[in-house]
Amino acid sequence: MASLNVGNLGEYLREQRRTAQLSLRQLADAAGVSNPYLSQIERGLRKPSAEVLQQVAKALRISAETLYVRAGILDEKEREELETRAVILADPSINERQKQVLLQIYDSFRKENAADAAAADTDAVPPSS
Repeated sequence: MASLNVGNLGEYLREQRRTAQLSLRQLADAAGVSNPYLSQIERGLRKPSAEVLQQVAKALRISAETLYVRAGILDEKEREELETRAVILADPSINERQKQVLLQIYDSFRKENAADAAAADTDAVPPSS
């Protein structure tokens, strides 16, 4: 079977599994996937679905978004945005209204910065002759 360019994901999963001191079989059982399938993912022979990555992340107690980035499902900026949102929503020291206000402010800053970056890119492009 040909490699699907998911070796980086497989190497990362193997490293995380070893750090967690889990055998391949233990992780497969905890994630609800077959041992051979997980082995193929670690060796870069299979590209798992987002659902499988989520199950593996939960079993390893790591961020599913990190695995999504490594698998090419999510880009780094999207992961950072999702994690920021998750931290705000999980904060027990602020109420739901405050969380929504913070998310609105966060969105407005992101839009403003994206518009500024787009304008800077437009200014940097030399006029065509």
